[in-house]
Amino acid sequence: MGNSRTLRGLLLLCQVQNNSSLEQLPTVEFPHVSGGLKRMKREWVIPAINFPENDRGPYPKFMVKIKSNNEEKVAITYKISGPGADQPPEGLFTIERRSGVLYVTQPLDREKTAKYRLWAHALNEGVKAEEPMELIINVIDQNDNAPKFTHNPFYGGVSESAEIGDSIIKVTAVDKDDPQTNNAIIRYRIKSQIPQNPKEEMFALNPVSGMISLMADGLDREIQPEYKLVIEAADMQGNGLTASCTVIISVTDSNDNAPLFSITSISTSVPENEVGVEVIRLKVTDKDELGSPNANTKYSIIKGNKGGDFNITTGSDKMEGIIKTAKELDFESISGFTLLVAVTNEVPFSGPVSTSTATVTVTIEDKNEPPVFSPAEIHVSVSEDAKMGSSVANLRAKDPDTARKQSVRYELHNDTAKWLSIDKNTGSVKVKSSMDRESHYVKDSKYTVLVLAYDNDTVPATGTGTLIVSLLDVNDHRPVIKQRKASLCNSDPFPALLDIVDLDGPGHAGPFTVELQGEQRINWTISTNSTRNVAALYPRRELSPGDYYVLMRIYDVGMLYQDSTLKVDVCQCQGAVSTCFIPRSAPRLLSPSLATSVLGAIFGLLLLLLLLLLLLRRRRRRRSEKDVPLLEDVPRENIFCYNEEGGGEEDQSFDLSQLHRGLDNRPEVFCTEVFPTVQSRPCYRLQLQADEEISQFLADNLHAADSDPTAPPYDCLLVFDYEGTGSDAGSLSSINSTDSDEEQDFQRLGHWGPRFRRLADLYIGGIEEDDDTQTLPGKTEWV
Repeated sequence: MGNSRTLRGLLLLCQVQNNSSLEQLPTVEFPHVSGGLKRMKREWVIPAINFPENDRGPYPKFMVKIKSNNEEKVAITYKISGPGADQPPEGLFTIERRSGVLYVTQPLDREKTAKYRLWAHALNEGVKAEEPMELIINVIDQNDNAPKFTHNPFYGGVSESAEIGDSIIKVTAVDKDDPQTNNAIIRYRIKSQIPQNPKEEMFALNPVSGMISLMADGLDREIQPEYKLVIEAADMQGNGLTASCTVIISVTDSNDNAPLFSITSISTSVPENEVGVEVIRLKVTDKDELGSPNANTKYSIIKGNKGGDFNITTGSDKMEGIIKTAKELDFESISGFTLLVAVTNEVPFSGPVSTSTATVTVTIEDKNEPPVFSPAEIHVSVSEDAKMGSSVANLRAKDPDTARKQSVRYELHNDTAKWLSIDKNTGSVKVKSSMDRESHYVKDSKYTVLVLAYDNDTVPATGTGTLIVSLLDVNDHRPVIKQRKASLCNSDPFPALLDIVDLDGPGHAGPFTVELQGEQRINWTISTNSTRNVAALYPRRELSPGDYYVLMRIYDVGMLYQDSTLKVDVCQCQGAVSTCFIPRSAPRLLSPSLATSVLGAIFGLLLLLLLLLLLLRRRRRRRSEKDVPLLEDVPRENIFCYNEEGGGEEDQSFDLSQLHRGLDNRPEVFCTEVFPTVQSRPCYRLQLQADEEISQFLADNLHAADSDPTAPPYDCLLVFDYEGTGSDAGSLSSINSTDSDEEQDFQRLGHWGPRFRRLADLYIGGIEEDDDTQTLPGKTEWV
């Protein structure tokens, strides 16, 4: 570091006494520097200054004297810098400017600062006269701090089944004194133990490490769950300052106690045929810690439950066992059980203990059980045309209550079609009314009825069985054409494909045969497909556009037939019909047979109308022959005779079209009848059965008629409440009677006949009072 330094001053270290003179102080000289500003290497290291902590003073107290080699040549002033001088903690060390004596102003604390580094400066009129010199002050430790425990109290735990020598807890104390001296070397010992049982010294303490361990056996949590130890720590290897703390040692539970049943023998009862019913709750006690696995219980039935009729579970508080039925118990089979129940804990026992058991005697309570059908579903097959009274099945239900003398009765629960009847005593099921396999009550040719069987107990018990009747098909439905209308072109037409429907099953439906009736064969031909139940209709020759009605007869495989009429629109087109166009001039043709029927109906209607007109004319003549007419000179359309039962030819002056004028102005409102396409037709009974009452015969046919969808009227729109949009007649409110006293002309009433003339006299006042004496014998007057 430049030129070598030479140290010409000697540092004498000694204890500064209160009455020492300046000449006796240790002196530290600045090292000599030669050759201008270049620093010289030091010849030796300046030793540190040692000063004891907690010195009693007085303060400020002399420490050392600083001296410059140039002190004799020039005036030197001294200054120190660094922590403790001009840096925090400021003012701890000071120096006399002229003499260079270093002072300490207050006691030092090694635990706060163990070493101080200061720099000494020699100045000549504020200019550096010497290079700064480093001063190291070591604070010498004194035993001024007692040990201190890191916790107070300490908490530890030991199992009651722990072995001797097992470690429990380690206590620790710290000392702020110098750890390199005996001032901070700590030793531990147990001062006291509470309680001192079962032995006075249950625990041992390592004096160096502070580890507490078990020294003797005999721990029992149920007797003594906790111990308190007072531990002392001393520095100076156990001979110095001391401190103490409390150690709380909890004895933790181990499963050294078996649970015990509160009651070891008990009897109870349970009803039969119920699953999941609680039989009994078995209470237990355990000396181990409640809520821990050492006290929580579990149960098992070790005897008397070979069939698995019962199960046992642990209650929510873990201190009771709940026995429930796992199966339906049958009093008639076994009337009672004896169960042996054992209880253990959730964890194994820490040592050999005796297991507790309880005996539970369960009595089965007999209850009224419903009769049982065997099998529960009875399948039978019956022809759908079976005669009334014919047997369907003989049902039997067995009452499991063999100890009770009871009889069984039977009843049909949901015979929705009312086809069957059952003998309530024997269970014999017979046909009650005609059955129909194609009815909507039948699903997949099966008619299902729920049968009830009940006993005659005070509170009857009811069992159920299912009777499934498979209805064998017979040929009782006629085939029909599904379509009611078809369209064809008049030139090279594609045939109209018609679907043939028969509600009967296979063997009684297709293949079908279709025949054209009457004169239909002239213009039309039809063929059938035996596999698809489809008929193809097409004309034999080119027909004029228009409407045609084709009558055909359809036969099923059993030659059961039905006639169907098909409306065919022959359109002016070629090939397949895309849009049907029929010219207005095209004829509306009916089949010959249908035209004949229509003409006959029209002729009969005209004949009936003629007879009605003749009858009305004759009645009018009789009225005209009377001496006094009801009304004389009655103007038509002004006075109406409401006691007439009919009008004559003169009534034609009324506009009868007003009665239906509303619908004439409403072309969108129409009415038509549509024959149902595919429906099952019920079978009507034509004659009484043997020994059958006439009321039953009428009721069956009435039921068939009510459910017959083919009987008219068919589905159609009927207008009953349309009254039109207005009326040509004036309001009746125009007919008013005046409230004024103006004279009214009642003379005109006399022109309406003798009866109105009498009314005019009453209003005019021509007759003041009615005198019966003026009425001559044999003369009749209108009153």
